Amino acid sequence: MNKQNIDWANLGFAYMPTGERFVANYKDGKWDDGVMTADANIVMNECAGVLQYAQTCFEGMKAYTTEDGRIVVFRPDLNVQRMEDSCKRLEMPVFPKDKFIDAICRVVKENEDFVPPYGTGATLYIRPYMFGSGPVIGVKPSDEYQFRIFTIPVGPYFKGGAKPITIKVSDFDRAAPHGTGNIKAGLNYAMSLHAIVTAHEEGFDENMYLDAATRTKVEETGGANFLFITKDNKVITPKSNSILPSITRRSLMYVAEHYLGLETEQREVYFDEVKDFAECGLCGTAAVIAPVVKINELGREICFPSGMDEMGPFTKMLYDTLTGIQMGRIEAPEGWIKEIK
Repeated sequence: MNKQNIDWANLGFAYMPTGERFVANYKDGKWDDGVMTADANIVMNECAGVLQYAQTCFEGMKAYTTEDGRIVVFRPDLNVQRMEDSCKRLEMPVFPKDKFIDAICRVVKENEDFVPPYGTGATLYIRPYMFGSGPVIGVKPSDEYQFRIFTIPVGPYFKGGAKPITIKVSDFDRAAPHGTGNIKAGLNYAMSLHAIVTAHEEGFDENMYLDAATRTKVEETGGANFLFITKDNKVITPKSNSILPSITRRSLMYVAEHYLGLETEQREVYFDEVKDFAECGLCGTAAVIAPVVKINELGREICFPSGMDEMGPFTKMLYDTLTGIQMGRIEAPEGWIKEIK
Protein backbone atom coordinates (compact mmCIF):
# COMPACT_ATOMS: atom_id res chain seq x y z
CA MET A 1 0.00 0.00 0.00
CA ASN A 2 1.33 3.44 -0.91
CA LYS A 3 1.87 5.95 1.89
CA GLN A 4 -0.13 9.16 2.08
CA ASN A 5 1.57 12.27 0.72
CA ILE A 6 2.21 13.85 4.14
CA ASP A 7 5.13 15.91 5.43
CA TRP A 8 5.87 13.28 8.07
CA ALA A 9 8.87 15.03 9.61
CA ASN A 10 6.88 18.18 10.39
CA LEU A 11 3.70 16.66 11.79
CA GLY A 12 2.38 18.15 15.00
CA PHE A 13 0.13 16.51 17.57
CA ALA A 14 -3.23 17.41 16.05
CA TYR A 15 -6.34 15.75 14.65
CA MET A 16 -6.15 14.58 11.04
CA PRO A 17 -8.95 12.30 9.77
CA THR A 18 -7.80 9.00 8.34
CA GLY A 19 -9.62 6.44 6.23
CA GLU A 20 -11.45 3.99 8.51
CA ARG A 21 -12.50 3.70 12.12
CA PHE A 22 -14.15 0.97 14.23
CA VAL A 23 -17.59 1.38 15.83
CA ALA A 24 -19.47 -1.01 18.15
CA ASN A 25 -22.71 -0.42 20.06
CA TYR A 26 -23.96 -1.74 23.39
CA LYS A 27 -27.72 -2.17 23.66
CA ASP A 28 -30.08 -4.52 25.52
CA GLY A 29 -27.23 -5.76 27.68
CA LYS A 30 -24.78 -6.84 24.96
CA TRP A 31 -22.26 -5.57 22.42
CA ASP A 32 -22.83 -6.00 18.70
CA ASP A 33 -20.04 -7.26 16.44
CA GLY A 34 -18.93 -3.78 15.41
CA VAL A 35 -18.16 -2.44 11.93
CA MET A 36 -15.53 -0.43 10.09
CA THR A 37 -16.73 2.90 8.71
CA ALA A 38 -15.34 5.87 6.83
CA ASP A 39 -17.77 8.22 8.60
CA ALA A 40 -15.95 10.30 11.21
CA ASN A 41 -19.13 11.87 12.57
CA ILE A 42 -21.28 10.75 15.49
CA VAL A 43 -25.04 11.25 15.80
CA MET A 44 -26.57 10.82 19.25
CA ASN A 45 -29.56 11.73 21.35
CA GLU A 46 -29.56 15.20 22.91
CA CYS A 47 -29.88 13.56 26.32
CA ALA A 48 -27.02 11.06 25.86
CA GLY A 49 -25.22 10.13 29.07
CA VAL A 50 -21.93 11.51 27.81
CA LEU A 51 -23.48 14.93 27.17
CA GLN A 52 -25.33 15.17 30.47
CA TYR A 53 -22.99 13.50 32.96
CA ALA A 54 -19.63 13.07 31.17
CA GLN A 55 -19.81 9.28 31.16
CA THR A 56 -16.81 8.59 28.94
CA CYS A 57 -13.31 7.14 29.05
CA PHE A 58 -10.55 6.66 26.52
CA GLU A 59 -7.11 5.22 25.83
CA GLY A 60 -4.09 6.25 23.81
CA MET A 61 -1.47 4.08 22.12
CA LYS A 62 0.73 4.16 19.05
CA ALA A 63 1.60 2.11 15.98
CA TYR A 64 5.15 2.28 14.67
CA THR A 65 7.04 1.30 11.55
CA THR A 66 10.06 -0.69 12.72
CA GLU A 67 13.53 -0.60 11.27
CA ASP A 68 12.81 -3.75 9.24
CA GLY A 69 9.53 -2.37 7.86
CA ARG A 70 6.98 -4.09 10.11
CA ILE A 71 4.03 -2.20 11.61
CA VAL A 72 3.67 -2.85 15.33
CA VAL A 73 1.67 -1.64 18.33
CA PHE A 74 3.29 -1.26 21.75
CA ARG A 75 1.82 -3.22 24.69
CA PRO A 76 -1.88 -2.95 23.72
CA ASP A 77 -2.84 -5.50 26.38
CA LEU A 78 -2.06 -2.93 29.07
CA ASN A 79 -4.27 -0.36 27.37
CA VAL A 80 -7.09 -2.89 27.28
CA GLN A 81 -6.68 -3.60 30.99
CA ARG A 82 -6.55 0.09 31.90
CA MET A 83 -9.70 0.81 29.89
CA GLU A 84 -11.43 -2.09 31.60
CA ASP A 85 -10.54 -0.50 34.96
CA SER A 86 -11.89 2.85 33.73
CA CYS A 87 -15.14 1.29 32.54
CA LYS A 88 -15.76 -0.50 35.82
CA ARG A 89 -15.15 2.66 37.82
CA LEU A 90 -17.57 4.64 35.61
CA GLU A 91 -20.24 1.88 35.55
CA MET A 92 -19.76 1.27 31.83
CA PRO A 93 -19.82 -2.14 30.11
CA VAL A 94 -16.37 -3.62 29.42
CA PHE A 95 -15.58 -4.23 25.77
CA PRO A 96 -14.20 -7.81 25.50
CA LYS A 97 -10.40 -8.01 25.47
CA ASP A 98 -10.05 -10.26 22.41
CA LYS A 99 -12.42 -8.10 20.37
CA PHE A 100 -10.61 -4.96 21.58
CA ILE A 101 -7.21 -6.23 20.38
CA ASP A 102 -8.74 -7.42 17.10
CA ALA A 103 -10.37 -4.02 16.53
CA ILE A 104 -7.05 -2.24 17.11
CA CYS A 105 -5.37 -4.48 14.54
CA ARG A 106 -8.20 -3.93 12.04
CA VAL A 107 -8.10 -0.16 12.38
CA VAL A 108 -4.32 0.06 12.01
CA LYS A 109 -4.37 -2.34 9.06
CA GLU A 110 -7.10 -0.34 7.30
CA ASN A 111 -5.09 2.86 7.83
CA GLU A 112 -1.71 1.37 6.96
CA ASP A 113 -1.04 4.16 4.46
CA PHE A 114 -1.20 6.68 7.34
CA VAL A 115 1.45 4.89 9.43
CA PRO A 116 4.53 7.15 9.20
CA PRO A 117 7.67 5.63 7.63
CA TYR A 118 10.56 4.54 9.84
CA GLY A 119 13.01 7.31 10.68
CA THR A 120 10.58 10.24 10.36
CA GLY A 121 10.04 10.60 14.10
CA ALA A 122 6.28 10.38 13.55
CA THR A 123 3.87 7.63 14.64
CA LEU A 124 0.24 6.59 14.21
CA TYR A 125 -1.70 7.54 17.34
CA ILE A 126 -4.57 5.19 18.19
CA ARG A 127 -7.52 6.48 20.22
CA PRO A 128 -10.03 3.91 21.58
CA TYR A 129 -12.87 5.48 23.54
CA MET A 130 -16.32 4.72 24.93
CA PHE A 131 -19.24 6.91 25.90
CA GLY A 132 -22.79 6.71 27.19
CA SER A 133 -24.98 7.13 24.10
CA GLY A 134 -28.43 6.36 25.52
CA PRO A 135 -30.70 9.12 26.86
CA VAL A 136 -30.49 9.65 30.62
CA ILE A 137 -31.79 12.60 32.62
CA GLY A 138 -31.67 11.19 36.15
CA VAL A 139 -28.18 10.87 37.61
CA LYS A 140 -27.48 7.25 36.75
CA PRO A 141 -25.49 5.22 34.20
CA SER A 142 -26.68 5.12 30.62
CA ASP A 143 -28.30 1.96 29.24
CA GLU A 144 -26.57 2.25 25.85
CA TYR A 145 -22.93 2.85 24.87
CA GLN A 146 -20.73 3.24 21.84
CA PHE A 147 -17.12 2.06 21.57
CA ARG A 148 -14.97 3.53 18.83
CA ILE A 149 -11.34 3.52 17.64
CA PHE A 150 -9.81 6.07 15.28
CA THR A 151 -6.22 6.83 14.30
CA ILE A 152 -4.20 9.94 13.41
CA PRO A 153 -0.59 10.35 12.27
CA VAL A 154 1.24 12.55 14.78
CA GLY A 155 4.58 14.16 15.47
CA PRO A 156 5.94 15.14 18.91
CA TYR A 157 3.40 16.09 21.60
CA PHE A 158 5.48 19.05 22.73
CA LYS A 159 6.62 21.54 20.09
CA GLY A 160 10.33 21.15 19.51
CA GLY A 161 10.22 17.42 20.29
CA ALA A 162 12.52 16.37 23.13
CA LYS A 163 13.81 19.86 23.93
CA PRO A 164 13.61 20.69 27.65
CA ILE A 165 10.35 22.25 28.84
CA THR A 166 9.38 24.49 31.74
CA ILE A 167 6.49 23.77 34.08
CA LYS A 168 4.75 25.45 37.01
CA VAL A 169 3.31 24.11 40.22
CA SER A 170 -0.42 24.45 39.64
CA ASP A 171 -2.71 26.37 41.96
CA PHE A 172 -5.42 23.85 41.08
CA ASP A 173 -5.92 20.20 42.04
CA ARG A 174 -6.06 17.53 39.37
CA ALA A 175 -7.81 14.72 41.29
CA ALA A 176 -9.31 14.12 44.71
CA PRO A 177 -8.15 11.33 47.03
CA HIS A 178 -10.30 8.25 46.32
CA GLY A 179 -11.58 9.97 43.16
CA THR A 180 -11.00 9.14 39.49
CA GLY A 181 -7.38 10.24 39.06
CA ASN A 182 -6.22 6.65 38.54
CA ILE A 183 -8.46 6.02 35.51
CA LYS A 184 -8.51 7.60 32.06
CA ALA A 185 -11.85 9.38 32.39
CA GLY A 186 -12.67 12.28 30.12
CA LEU A 187 -13.82 14.33 33.10
CA ASN A 188 -10.26 14.30 34.53
CA TYR A 189 -8.99 16.08 31.45
CA ALA A 190 -11.85 18.57 31.44
CA MET A 191 -10.81 19.46 35.00
CA SER A 192 -7.28 20.27 33.78
CA LEU A 193 -8.19 22.50 30.82
CA HIS A 194 -8.39 25.79 32.70
CA ALA A 195 -5.13 25.03 34.48
CA ILE A 196 -3.22 24.23 31.27
CA VAL A 197 -4.60 27.27 29.42
CA THR A 198 -3.52 29.42 32.37
CA ALA A 199 -0.05 27.82 32.39
CA HIS A 200 0.37 28.48 28.66
CA GLU A 201 -0.71 32.10 29.08
CA GLU A 202 1.99 32.47 31.72
CA GLY A 203 4.64 31.01 29.44
CA PHE A 204 4.85 27.45 30.79
CA ASP A 205 4.54 24.18 28.89
CA GLU A 206 2.75 22.18 31.58
CA ASN A 207 1.61 22.00 35.22
CA MET A 208 2.88 20.00 38.14
CA TYR A 209 -0.05 18.90 40.29
CA LEU A 210 0.48 18.22 43.98
CA ASP A 211 -1.69 15.89 46.05
CA ALA A 212 -5.04 17.48 46.85
CA ALA A 213 -5.07 16.39 50.50
CA THR A 214 -1.82 17.97 51.73
CA ARG A 215 -0.33 19.75 48.68
CA THR A 216 3.10 18.49 49.72
CA LYS A 217 3.59 15.50 47.38
CA VAL A 218 4.18 15.35 43.62
CA GLU A 219 1.50 13.60 41.59
CA GLU A 220 1.53 14.18 37.80
CA THR A 221 0.78 16.70 35.08
CA GLY A 222 -2.46 17.00 33.15
CA GLY A 223 -1.36 14.26 30.75
CA ALA A 224 1.89 12.59 31.88
CA ASN A 225 3.61 10.95 34.83
CA PHE A 226 6.78 12.31 36.42
CA LEU A 227 10.12 10.51 36.39
CA PHE A 228 13.12 11.71 38.41
CA ILE A 229 16.82 10.80 38.39
CA THR A 230 18.68 11.21 41.68
CA LYS A 231 22.26 12.42 41.92
CA ASP A 232 23.35 8.83 42.54
CA ASN A 233 21.52 7.68 39.37
CA LYS A 234 18.43 6.08 40.88
CA VAL A 235 15.19 6.31 38.87
CA ILE A 236 12.22 7.39 40.99
CA THR A 237 8.53 7.87 40.12
CA PRO A 238 5.79 9.17 42.43
CA LYS A 239 3.33 6.75 44.00
CA SER A 240 -0.28 7.69 44.69
CA ASN A 241 -3.75 6.20 44.31
CA SER A 242 -4.80 9.27 42.29
CA ILE A 243 -2.07 9.01 39.63
CA LEU A 244 -2.91 7.44 36.27
CA PRO A 245 -0.81 4.25 35.85
CA SER A 246 1.11 5.28 32.74
CA ILE A 247 2.09 2.39 30.47
CA THR A 248 5.10 4.36 29.26
CA ARG A 249 6.21 5.03 32.84
CA ARG A 250 5.92 1.37 33.77
CA SER A 251 7.87 0.40 30.65
CA LEU A 252 10.61 2.95 31.38
CA MET A 253 11.02 1.63 34.92
CA TYR A 254 11.43 -1.89 33.52
CA VAL A 255 13.94 -0.63 30.96
CA ALA A 256 15.87 1.23 33.66
CA GLU A 257 16.24 -1.88 35.80
CA HIS A 258 16.54 -4.71 33.27
CA TYR A 259 18.24 -3.01 30.30
CA LEU A 260 20.33 -0.29 31.95
CA GLY A 261 20.99 -1.85 35.33
CA LEU A 262 19.75 1.16 37.26
CA GLU A 263 18.13 1.09 40.68
CA THR A 264 14.43 2.02 40.56
CA GLU A 265 11.87 3.01 43.15
CA GLN A 266 8.20 3.99 43.11
CA ARG A 267 7.37 5.93 46.26
CA GLU A 268 5.79 9.09 47.59
CA VAL A 269 7.83 12.06 46.37
CA TYR A 270 7.64 15.22 48.45
CA PHE A 271 7.90 18.50 46.60
CA ASP A 272 10.55 19.70 49.05
CA GLU A 273 12.97 17.05 47.73
CA VAL A 274 12.50 17.82 44.02
CA LYS A 275 15.26 20.46 44.15
CA ASP A 276 17.73 17.70 45.02
CA PHE A 277 17.12 15.58 41.91
CA ALA A 278 19.56 15.67 39.00
CA GLU A 279 17.03 15.13 36.17
CA CYS A 280 13.28 15.36 35.70
CA GLY A 281 11.07 14.14 32.86
CA LEU A 282 7.42 13.81 31.89
CA CYS A 283 6.54 10.42 30.47
CA GLY A 284 3.50 9.19 28.57
CA THR A 285 2.36 7.69 25.28
CA ALA A 286 2.25 10.98 23.42
CA ALA A 287 5.65 12.36 24.44
CA VAL A 288 7.54 9.18 25.54
CA ILE A 289 9.80 11.40 27.71
CA ALA A 290 9.88 15.18 27.69
CA PRO A 291 12.80 16.52 29.75
CA VAL A 292 11.98 19.23 32.28
CA VAL A 293 14.53 22.01 32.65
CA LYS A 294 12.76 24.23 35.16
CA ILE A 295 9.91 24.12 37.69
CA ASN A 296 8.38 27.37 38.92
CA GLU A 297 6.59 27.62 42.27
CA LEU A 298 5.20 31.07 43.01
CA GLY A 299 8.16 32.72 41.31
CA ARG A 300 10.79 30.47 42.86
CA GLU A 301 12.62 28.30 40.33
CA ILE A 302 14.04 24.80 40.53
CA CYS A 303 16.57 24.16 37.76
CA PHE A 304 18.01 20.75 37.03
CA PRO A 305 21.80 20.60 36.62
CA SER A 306 21.59 17.90 33.95
CA GLY A 307 19.74 18.66 30.73
CA MET A 308 19.62 22.44 30.71
CA ASP A 309 19.99 22.51 26.92
CA GLU A 310 18.97 18.95 26.00
CA MET A 311 17.96 15.69 27.62
CA GLY A 312 19.98 14.75 30.68
CA PRO A 313 22.22 11.69 30.17
CA PHE A 314 20.07 9.17 32.02
CA THR A 315 16.80 10.51 30.63
CA LYS A 316 18.31 10.18 27.16
CA MET A 317 19.44 6.59 27.81
CA LEU A 318 15.91 5.70 28.91
CA TYR A 319 14.39 7.45 25.90
CA ASP A 320 16.78 5.87 23.40
CA THR A 321 16.30 2.38 24.84
CA LEU A 322 12.49 2.48 24.96
CA THR A 323 12.13 4.02 21.49
CA GLY A 324 14.70 1.51 20.25
CA ILE A 325 12.43 -1.29 21.52
CA GLN A 326 9.37 0.32 19.95
CA MET A 327 11.11 0.80 16.59
CA GLY A 328 12.60 -2.69 16.51
CA ARG A 329 16.25 -1.65 16.90
CA ILE A 330 16.44 -3.32 20.32
CA GLU A 331 14.95 -6.70 21.22
CA ALA A 332 11.72 -6.28 23.17
CA PRO A 333 10.66 -8.20 26.27
CA GLU A 334 8.24 -10.99 25.49
CA GLY A 335 4.71 -9.77 24.80
CA TRP A 336 5.55 -6.08 24.45
CA ILE A 337 5.18 -5.86 20.68
CA LYS A 338 2.02 -6.72 18.70
CA GLU A 339 2.72 -6.98 14.98
CA ILE A 340 -0.02 -5.92 12.57
CA LYS A 341 -0.34 -8.47 9.76
